[in-house]
Amino acid sequence: MAEQEQKNPYRVLIGKPGLDGHDRGAKFIARALRDEGFEVIYTGIRRTAAEIAATAIQEDVNAVGLSSLSGAHLRLFPEVISELRMRGGEDIPVLGGGVIPVEDIQELLEAGLSAIFTSGTPAKDIICSFTEACRKHADGDTDQ
Repeated sequence: MAEQEQKNPYRVLIGKPGLDGHDRGAKFIARALRDEGFEVIYTGIRRTAAEIAATAIQEDVNAVGLSSLSGAHLRLFPEVISELRMRGGEDIPVLGGGVIPVEDIQELLEAGLSAIFTSGTPAKDIICSFTEACRKHADGDTDQ
């Protein structure tokens, strides 16, 4: 890892919006990101979009990662983006993962998500995407 990243690790928030109570994947990603030097804030399960956005702003994160296994990703992920925008966090990239059908990926990207991860995506690919999203945010590159 670059020396600069070790001095100032990227801060990310991992959230579980909605009523989905299964968080094994979110915890796995949180741990993988921590192992790579990220500072991770995990909000826990069953959070509202407003709670996730407020925490992201309060914690001054470089990116937000969302996990959904409930099938409500088309509603919940864009809600988080909307809540971030309402709070002045429109520049914070949002990445999402979980049980996401391939046919929903384009709609989520068009809704403003920076990346979507389906079941079985290698952890190294997810970490690379978070690193790139955080780097762009830290550099002020809002063209995500």
